[in-house]
Amino acid sequence: MSLAIVYSRAQVGIQAPEVRVEVHLAGGLPRMSIVGLPEAAVKESKDRVHAALQNSAFQVPARRITISLAPADLPKEGSRFDLAIAMGILAASRQVNAEALSDYEFLGELSLSGELRANGGILPAALAARDSGRQLIIPYLDAGEAALIKSADSLAAGNLLDVCNHLQQHRLLPDCHTLCSQTTQPADNKDCPDMSDVRGQHLARRALEVAAAGGHNLLMVGPPGTGKTMLASRLAGILPQLTDAQALEAAAVASICGQRLVVANWKQRPFRQPHHTCSGVALVGGGSHPRPGEISLAHQGVLFLDELPEFDRRALEVLREPMESGRIVISRAARQAEFPARFQLIAAMNPCPCGYAGDSSHNRCQCTRQQINRYRSRISGPLLDRIDIQIEVPRQNQRVLQDDSKHSESSQAIQQRVIAAQQLQMQRSNCSNALMDNRQIRAHCQLSSADQNLLEVACERLQLSARAWQRILKVARSIADLNASQRIQTSDLTEAIGYRRLNI
Repeated sequence: MSLAIVYSRAQVGIQAPEVRVEVHLAGGLPRMSIVGLPEAAVKESKDRVHAALQNSAFQVPARRITISLAPADLPKEGSRFDLAIAMGILAASRQVNAEALSDYEFLGELSLSGELRANGGILPAALAARDSGRQLIIPYLDAGEAALIKSADSLAAGNLLDVCNHLQQHRLLPDCHTLCSQTTQPADNKDCPDMSDVRGQHLARRALEVAAAGGHNLLMVGPPGTGKTMLASRLAGILPQLTDAQALEAAAVASICGQRLVVANWKQRPFRQPHHTCSGVALVGGGSHPRPGEISLAHQGVLFLDELPEFDRRALEVLREPMESGRIVISRAARQAEFPARFQLIAAMNPCPCGYAGDSSHNRCQCTRQQINRYRSRISGPLLDRIDIQIEVPRQNQRVLQDDSKHSESSQAIQQRVIAAQQLQMQRSNCSNALMDNRQIRAHCQLSSADQNLLEVACERLQLSARAWQRILKVARSIADLNASQRIQTSDLTEAIGYRRLNI
């Protein structure tokens, strides 16, 4: 009897727990069985591994082969265990040195010819392998993702023979960092639409800048064709570039969803724009095997919800917790998964079902007050309370739209002010203003007696909640940071109050 142990990685949310692949050879009729809660793709790996070994000129032991994926109570899914199973069989049958396997982890799908195919979820696995002190051997096509982790030591292989030659010191595998000649330069946002394309809409442009400076959520209300989508698509271009840690978090979510990363642009902030017909599972994540939704794919970036009232109300209500906590927990009977969801919400909606209520330049609206109220009531008060800035985007005069003599400010110029404001916030509280807790609000959002009275009167007349009161202070702090002011001035406070006066 022979026994071999090989290490691999499972995928649970954005985590990559260790899996011990134990291979046991015993006497009896030739047969291969896999235990340890394997799902269909894992069970089918025995056929792929059998053909890959034969076509790579290895011998498949004519014995009873038992493959155990431990821990046994952890569900295993996908084809990522193929390479580890193959190496376990080769080690148990003494075709490779079993002692050499202890320093490595193996991840990859095998083709019938023995070639290694790309897998999703490489980044979490590379991070976990780095922490365990072992080297990760992955398919050649996944080397670009693994190279993003500068402190990880990952090796890339093209086929099963390459892996065996490396273990026998015949021909060493290349390191992923050495293999990838394309460096991961920070994104310069050249591919993002520029704010200079926007004509007019000075209030909306200012609100977008304030939202970017403090990480605030924003709601734009206006008739069709006023530029709400155009403005929202330009927010990512004025936000600061992602740090290495933030970029790895966002890339890890994309990796487990099977999205191929463009290495040169991996520090660009995500911009997700799901259609209003998407299901609740597609928006927030879920399924029998929990997968990330749009809010997780927008992690460290922008989530734009156009036609906000048209989304399923139950799905919108689920947004309330991740907007506060920055994560989403999906619970099922058999398992629970947690995904990051620190996104900046930008929403847009029409003033009424037909879109033209309150538009003085058109008399098309035939909606009754009851229809308008029913349309706006699709968005709950608690959700609106969590949107810091709420503005109206009116229709622009044709002269303004066609006037090329006045050039709008570029995204790069606005981005410099946003970066300066966010640097002040990080030095002061080590987080954006939108994420300040009660203690930080009391310490950094102090008002004069006259301004305190002004805020109390505004909250009473507008019937704002305590949460809205705090969010006004946060927005005022962001406006003061844009002005490089140490204290919140009266003009900063009045501007912040003006962003909560929209009647929805």
